[in-house]
Amino acid sequence: MNALPPSLPPPDSFDQSSSMWVDEAIWGHRLYDEQLPWMVFLEFLNVFHHEADKGRAFTEPGGLNTLKYRAAHRLHLRNILFNNPHLAEVRQIYPNENNRWDEWLKRMKAATGIAHAQFDYLRQHFHSFDDFCETVAHVRSTSLEVNSNKRWTSKFVFPYGKGCLYEDLDNTASTNDRRFFGRTGEMLYLMLCRTQRKDELLAALKTRLAKTDSTWDSIIKCLQPADEDQLSSERANSFLPYTQHQCFDELAEDWLSILRLNIPGFDVFPHLVNLAGLHLITYQLGVSRQVLGMDSPLHLICEVVAPRKTLVREISCDLYQENNLLPAQAVETFISQIENSPAWQQALVENGAFEKCRKILRDEVRWGEDYKGPNDPEQLITALRQAAMKRHRQHVANIHRNYGREIGLVSKRGTVKLRYAPTDALLKTLLFANVEKRTELHQFLERLHSRYGIVFSDKQAEQVLPKGEFEKKAFQANSRRLEQRLGSLGVLKRLSDGCAYVVNPYVTANE
Repeated sequence: MNALPPSLPPPDSFDQSSSMWVDEAIWGHRLYDEQLPWMVFLEFLNVFHHEADKGRAFTEPGGLNTLKYRAAHRLHLRNILFNNPHLAEVRQIYPNENNRWDEWLKRMKAATGIAHAQFDYLRQHFHSFDDFCETVAHVRSTSLEVNSNKRWTSKFVFPYGKGCLYEDLDNTASTNDRRFFGRTGEMLYLMLCRTQRKDELLAALKTRLAKTDSTWDSIIKCLQPADEDQLSSERANSFLPYTQHQCFDELAEDWLSILRLNIPGFDVFPHLVNLAGLHLITYQLGVSRQVLGMDSPLHLICEVVAPRKTLVREISCDLYQENNLLPAQAVETFISQIENSPAWQQALVENGAFEKCRKILRDEVRWGEDYKGPNDPEQLITALRQAAMKRHRQHVANIHRNYGREIGLVSKRGTVKLRYAPTDALLKTLLFANVEKRTELHQFLERLHSRYGIVFSDKQAEQVLPKGEFEKKAFQANSRRLEQRLGSLGVLKRLSDGCAYVVNPYVTANE
């Protein structure tokens, strides 16, 4: 694995954005476990559309880490869809059309977050109250996490178009509290700003978004007043510490592969979400390995779920646990690098050592101002370690597990331990992104290994496992189960000569 690129310092304008700058210095501001991949994608779309409308998508015209954008609130739409318990009751109790509208409009004057709430425009947008109710029901049924117990201000319409996009808000629908839009989508946007293929990606995204059926977006717009333009205050302070990284380019290449396929309409979005989640995982783990000075690439040994416990399952469980510890180890190493730096060691032997060491921590990680312990540099750095690890465990340490489970990479199926066991949906995404024409199965497996570190078969396992842990028959059986899975998904064919081929049904011709 290549050495980690030099890290960028946070701009001066970031002084109030974080009380500690350790996780952010390693991975960016910020990886946030409660913002699952679909929310990351929605936040990305908010940023992308804003910047595209300004004619500056993927450019960072103000310089690195100077992204500033505004997101819509769309409170009329959100109150109608997610904060509207009166609709069914009014429809049932009042048989007369005018009475229905009058009663419902009267109740909606108390809509949250809207001064002088008026919903009269809906009468002109719909033929009848029944049509309005049916439309609301249909839109709700396709919304993301519609059955979750999230507050109504954190529920989202499927992204049919720009008119469906808005930011996460607090309980009062007044400000963004960064719970489910925690800036990871902004980091995703910055990653794609810094890829070598950003121009191709921009063209592909614009083409795909232009091709999507506008019917649903038009329906969503009917639920909103024509003049609603309430926007958030300016969003800033996104930060990505590297000007380039292999993960950025691989993410862009995978998205390009998906966007150029003949996948109909919005069916492309789940694949983009899966790939965003996967590359954020590999970015976190890959950077962790680079901080730790590991030369070997990341490995994800995957079990194709078997009816009984297998050696592959045991190895996958163990490797999952090893990988899960990498980010915490990277935090420890990052702090040790400060402690072992020439500046720190020089400060230790000078007069006023404690204050000089505390200044180093203020400059490097913005920490130490509130330290109340003994005036001892060793106690100071120990306190930083404890505070940094406590903070890391709250969110950043959970990315690997939470994102892995959400995209279908990590599972407990058939066991009490987590391990890598990809779902059918993720297998399809990986195949669609990596198979351009009919490809022999062993070549596809080699591609997954070289691209993501994913291991299914004996050939790749033998390359990455110590001899004492490798068992050829166990991995051959795992590979056969994978072949059966791919066959049941309709993406694998076995020819009379015994060769198995994978095919991408969304490529115009598989030759």
